[in-house]
Amino acid sequence: MAEAPLPGSGPRLAFVDALKAVASQLIVLHHLAFYGPMSDHAHSLLPTLVSWLSQEARIAVQAFLVIGGFLAAQSLAPSGVLLAARPLSLLWRRYLKLVTPYLAAVLLGIACAAIARRLMTHDSLPGLPTLPQVVAHAFLLQSILGYEGLSAGVWYIAIDFQLFALLLGILWLARRLGQGAGRAAFVGALLVGALALASLYHFNRDADWDVWGVYFFGSYALGVLIYWATARKQPIAGWLLLLVVPVVTALLVDYRSRIAVALVVALALGLARCTGFLDSWPRSRLIAGLGKISYSVFLVHFPVCLVVSGLFARFAPPTAGVNLAGMVIAWLASMAAGALFYRLVESRAPVRRRCPAAGFKQKP
Repeated sequence: MAEAPLPGSGPRLAFVDALKAVASQLIVLHHLAFYGPMSDHAHSLLPTLVSWLSQEARIAVQAFLVIGGFLAAQSLAPSGVLLAARPLSLLWRRYLKLVTPYLAAVLLGIACAAIARRLMTHDSLPGLPTLPQVVAHAFLLQSILGYEGLSAGVWYIAIDFQLFALLLGILWLARRLGQGAGRAAFVGALLVGALALASLYHFNRDADWDVWGVYFFGSYALGVLIYWATARKQPIAGWLLLLVVPVVTALLVDYRSRIAVALVVALALGLARCTGFLDSWPRSRLIAGLGKISYSVFLVHFPVCLVVSGLFARFAPPTAGVNLAGMVIAWLASMAAGALFYRLVESRAPVRRRCPAAGFKQKP
């Protein structure tokens, strides 16, 4: 399970890049451990680590959900009021920004899966694609229509788009209902909070909803609300209490580690923003680079891992040490492929322009 790190067009935030770098590495290692066949052989050498990566590391997706909401609030409504004059145009640009590199990665995945099928037989291999399946992927409808994903984690691109559309729709409605910026910001926060509560207490507790954005909106909204809470010049303790208490109560009603992780990530973002670390810490070119290419790494790592797995299945002995080395090689190859994909594809995708103002005058 993986989340697509949000492609953005603003200044880099060092702390956000660090979170994305760590979470993206966990997702790559999770898929390497979960899908095999190299991990099947390597398991006997490091059983605890491989088992943890194959099961628990998927929770790293929560970091991307929270970051996604945080960055969406920053770009769409930094003071709580939607800035875009034409929301549908903004939604279309969002679609292009996500889907242009995503479709290139899907085609790469189809090609790599065909190569891997010639090298090995394993249940981690996607089936032969059909035209309706490819079209469903292009319109981000594959999970809703029940098609198998053509690569690991591609379902999340659709979820990310749904979440962005949900937030955009809420902010548009709040602006229509509100009379002035202050009232629109209040209505927007109220609507976001209400849907977040519905997600935490109902939708997120029913796995039948996991192909829809509302299942994940509780985590996404934590990012949105922590951005707005820490944007205020007044003391934020009360706002944080309003944020934390409903989430903790939801965990007492039905504990979900994914929601607990989302809350921790949201509070870490809020603390980093309040202390000034958000922009400036950590100072590391490596971490910043990994954060920058994290979306590209997410898109291409599984096809790369399939080919490396196929090569080791065909030509390497089935020993634990050799296949553990194969996992390391696949991991490093995924980083290299992600960097190349970012340079050749993602960085050339349509860039979301800054939202044109909608007419509200923001209060100082």
